[in-house]
Amino acid sequence: MKNLKRQGWTVLATATGINFLAGLLYIWSVIKQGLKDDLGWSDTDATLPYTISLVAFVLTMVVIGPLQDRKGPRLTATLAGLLMGVGLILSSLHTDPTLMIITFGIITGAGVGISNVSTVPPAVKWFHPSRKGMITGITVAGVALASVFYSPFTHALIDSSGISRTFLIMGIGIMILTIALARLLVNPPADFKPEPAKSRKPAKRSDPSSHEFAESLNWRSLLKRLDFYMLWVMFAFSASAGLMIIGNVTIITSEQANWGGGFILVILLAVFNAIGRLLGGVIADKLHHYTLLAGIFVIAGLNMLLFPYYNSTILVSIGFAIAGLCYGGGFAAFPTILVSKYGIKFYGSNYGLLMTAWGVGGIIGPMAAARVRDLVGNFGYAYYICFGLLMVALVIALVTRIAAKKPEPEVEPVVAVTDGSEEINSI
Repeated sequence: MKNLKRQGWTVLATATGINFLAGLLYIWSVIKQGLKDDLGWSDTDATLPYTISLVAFVLTMVVIGPLQDRKGPRLTATLAGLLMGVGLILSSLHTDPTLMIITFGIITGAGVGISNVSTVPPAVKWFHPSRKGMITGITVAGVALASVFYSPFTHALIDSSGISRTFLIMGIGIMILTIALARLLVNPPADFKPEPAKSRKPAKRSDPSSHEFAESLNWRSLLKRLDFYMLWVMFAFSASAGLMIIGNVTIITSEQANWGGGFILVILLAVFNAIGRLLGGVIADKLHHYTLLAGIFVIAGLNMLLFPYYNSTILVSIGFAIAGLCYGGGFAAFPTILVSKYGIKFYGSNYGLLMTAWGVGGIIGPMAAARVRDLVGNFGYAYYICFGLLMVALVIALVTRIAAKKPEPEVEPVVAVTDGSEEINSI
C-alpha cells in the first residue's frame, strides 16, 4: 500500500512536470518578438501561428480525450512529447510564415493540447475525492509556473543564438524530457482505493464539493445537460477577461505606467497565476465550488473596473497580480467541478470538451481588446467589456449556488406491472 501511495505522488509530480514543459504557449510574446526581429516578420505573420496553436490545442483535447480514457495517459503523453518536439524542430528548419502555421501552430499546438488532457485525469485518480481540488490545482500550476522559467530562458537564448536555433534547442529538450516523464504517467490499478484525507467532515451528496466522485457521465450526456452549458459559459467568459490581461501585459505596462519592463510583470503575473491555481484547488476542497467561483468573479470584476486608473508601475503590478490570482483560481476550480459533478471515468474526454470554453475565451478577450484599442487608442472600454462578461458569469454562479441549496424532492418508487409480475423501478 505504501508503494502505491508513493506512486500516486510520483504521478502527481510527473503530471506537473509535463505541464511545466508544455507551458511554452504562455511566452509567445517573447517568441513573437524574436520572429519579428530576426526574420523581419510583420505583426500579423508573427501572431497567426499562436492563434492557430490555440485552435489546435482545444480541438486535440476533444479528440484525444476519449483515447486517454481508453488507453491511458502514458500513450497520449508520449504522443504529446513527440508532437511538441517535432513541431518545434520543424519550425527551426524554415523561415516561412505560412509553414510556421503548420509546424508550430498545428503540430506543436496539438502536442500542447494532448499534454494537458493527459495529466490532470491520472493525477486525480490516484487520490481520494476529498483532495481532488488540491491535486487539480497542483497539476495545472505547472503550466503557470512555466513562464517564470521560459520567459527569461527563451529571451536569453534568442539573443545569443537566434530564433531558429532556439526552436531547435527547445524542441529537442521538450521532446526528450516529456517522453521520459510519460513513462511514469499511469493510472492506478482498478481495485485501488485511495485513503481519505484526515479530519474530513462528510459532505452532502448533492454538494458539488462532495468528497465522493459523482456517477460518471460521458461527453454525449454532458451535451444534454443545462448545468454543463452554464459551467461552459462561466469558464468562457471568465477566461476571456483573464486572457485579455495576459495577452497585453507589456502594452498595458508601457501605455499606462510608462515603463518598458513589462516582461518582468509577465513573470509576476505567472507567479500569481500559479498561486491562484494552488489556492483555488485547496479552497475548492473546503468550500462550495460555486461560492468560490462567485468570489473569484467579484474580485476579478472589481479589478477590471479599476484597471483604467492603474497609472503607475506599482498599481499595474497590483492589477496584474490580482488578475493572475483570479484567473489561476478559476482554472483550478472548473476542472474540479467537472470531476465532482460528472465523475472520473470519462474525465479525459469531458475535460477536453470543457476546454473548448477556454479556447473561445482566448478569442473573445484578446480580439475585443485589440478591436477597442484600434478604435479608441487604449484599452479603457475593453476593461468594461470584460467586467460585463464577469458579471454574467457571477449571475450564473449565484443562480446555480442558490439552486443547490434547495432540497432535492423525494422520489417515490414506481411499480411497473409486466405479465402479472411486479418490478420496482426508481425514476
